[in-house]
Amino acid sequence: MVIGLNFRTAPVAIRERFWISENRRCEALVQLSRAEGIDEIVVLATCNRTEFLLWANDATLASNSVLRFLTAEYDLRLCEWKHFYRLLNEAALLHIFRVASSLDSMVIGEPQIIAQVKGAWQLAQKVGTTGRFLDAVLQKGLTVSKKVRNETAIGNAAISIPYAAVETARQLFGSLEGRKVLLLGAGKMSELSARCLANHGAKSVCVINRTLAHAADLAGKLGGVAIPFEERWRHLVEADIVISSTSCPHTILSREEAEIIARQRNGRPLCLVDIAVPRDIDPAVREVDGIFLYDIDDLEKVVKHNAGEREAAAADAQKIVLAEAKGFRSKLLAERVVPTIVALRQRLDGICRQELEVFRREHGPFSKDQDQVLDAVASRITQRIAGSLARELKELPEKLEQEQLTQAVQRLFHLETTETALAGTTH
Repeated sequence: MVIGLNFRTAPVAIRERFWISENRRCEALVQLSRAEGIDEIVVLATCNRTEFLLWANDATLASNSVLRFLTAEYDLRLCEWKHFYRLLNEAALLHIFRVASSLDSMVIGEPQIIAQVKGAWQLAQKVGTTGRFLDAVLQKGLTVSKKVRNETAIGNAAISIPYAAVETARQLFGSLEGRKVLLLGAGKMSELSARCLANHGAKSVCVINRTLAHAADLAGKLGGVAIPFEERWRHLVEADIVISSTSCPHTILSREEAEIIARQRNGRPLCLVDIAVPRDIDPAVREVDGIFLYDIDDLEKVVKHNAGEREAAAADAQKIVLAEAKGFRSKLLAERVVPTIVALRQRLDGICRQELEVFRREHGPFSKDQDQVLDAVASRITQRIAGSLARELKELPEKLEQEQLTQAVQRLFHLETTETALAGTTH
């Protein structure tokens, strides 16, 4: 099951409200893993999506648990629930594979999502909120992603968010030759943006980060200079292009501050590209003369460049994803009934042992060879019955039919299985 919102269902103003910061993801994982209906959970939070990937023993309870979490921690209002999607079973599996293969990205084919999915999975494993089922789903998702990139042109046609940021600056200035660049934030997106700008002629790069050591590390890679965060105002006045991508939970540049900067620039235009979520720059800065602000939603217009080529590659990739999802769903359904099959075999073994003991008392004693023959016959009976039922359970094409037969087998043979044996079922 997947519950979440993304750039298609919610504008950045909504996405930033429900974005879960890195230092809160562990807490969210632990809290939700203990909630009703949820067996396993991964939290994926990027600038374009916040998603809860779930293995749920009760879809309704799990959905309500996520709703309660978002209401308590992020002040979710009922009218905002419309921005969230709730995907079950095959739809959820296909969605996860599409996300990992960058088919659900703002920039189709962008490579960053692979690392983001891996990071979300690794964090959940570290915290201990994934298990047999989500581990299998995420592993398969990354394998499908690799296959898509190897067998289609999806990666060749991709442009990145940093590239879109550069194109936005080019539309404003024309040539970027000799333009002064200021990076607010020292993360990967800032680095990629700076390299794209350098490839188009920008030369001077200043890096500002709250942790000066991090700014110095990135500045060293880019051949730029690191600036203490407290000195950012002077350099904002001098810059031509500002790329802002911090992890700050609140804005770091207000309209009032932007007005002061604009007055000191004496009419020189300033391009601000805010690719952070939550946003670093107050949207009201757009109203300041001489300052041109673009956020992550504005960049979506730019990524339509080469859309035809990307769409053709995406169509090929979609065929692979659909086929892989269908095949893996069958395997997953088969895996779900394994605990019931194991319990059934143990139950049949127990019945045969009891009957053999009665038979030996009534008709024995038997020789060693005769005892071995009796044991072998009993074992074959167990294997035939368990094997036949196992094939029926595993090969049923529809989840509902499988659940009904599984529950019937459990009732008929009085099987005691854990909740995990029925993980993923809905009631």
